[in-house]
Amino acid sequence: MVDAATSLNVIIVNYCTPDLVVGCVNSIVSNGVAAIEDIVVVDSCSPDNSFAELRERLTHANVVQTEENAGYGAGVNFGAKHCSSEIVLLLNPDTYFEDNSIYSAIEALKADPTVAIAGLDLIYPNGDRQYSSRRFYSCLEIIGRRTPLGRHWPLKSRIDSHLMKSSWDAGHPFEADWVMGTGILVRREMFLAIGGMDEAYFLYMEDTDLCARVWAAGFKVLCVPGARLVHDHQRSSVRPFSSAGRAHLRSLMRFHGKFSVPIFNPPRRLALRQNDQTHGAA
Repeated sequence: MVDAATSLNVIIVNYCTPDLVVGCVNSIVSNGVAAIEDIVVVDSCSPDNSFAELRERLTHANVVQTEENAGYGAGVNFGAKHCSSEIVLLLNPDTYFEDNSIYSAIEALKADPTVAIAGLDLIYPNGDRQYSSRRFYSCLEIIGRRTPLGRHWPLKSRIDSHLMKSSWDAGHPFEADWVMGTGILVRREMFLAIGGMDEAYFLYMEDTDLCARVWAAGFKVLCVPGARLVHDHQRSSVRPFSSAGRAHLRSLMRFHGKFSVPIFNPPRRLALRQNDQTHGAA
């Protein structure tokens, strides 16, 4: 169980998924990850009855609602206004804990003040690892991830490198260019200092952008093997003509506009362009 000295808030952004949120919250509390009163559930103006249902079913959590659905990043930033802890855990609703192994990630974050983000070890319900760490994109990785070409040589080896598969073998925390925002620990002070999540990304790439700005600000991003979080993931963004696919492509274009995305060799760390001052306010 996370010790009493650890200050931890949790933010979960909901859009029409109240059952998933309740399951996620229950797993947090039952495994001693955080206290119910330290959990902030943000309803992004869901058109269904989510807000009322969540308030009824999660009476001791801090359930709040935005005035409009301005996207995932805006929901996280709104939730951060309701947090006071030094460390904030960002979770997708389609996740749940089966133990309190997250404590190893909290310890890794607390042990080094230069670490601003710690990514969790995402696993599928069948126990397979999702490989939640990433290297920054080049154009070849984008092509390989979004087309069948990524299943074949020579792009397959590049995709494996992009997913940093070999970095997990040693079993101890390692630096990653970026980590999937599905389950990440962030230092709240740093998060606010760099402007929170960029709200111009309505959906997808907020995590990549956040980690890029963390590196640019002189902080580190870690991924922590063994800090397990189950992700019941349904990947829809790879279908380019679906609404999710179109949203992902728009986010890729924004990311390309803010950062240098080379054709062949992905950079170790990205820096914001000097003339780009756009970011979401926390």
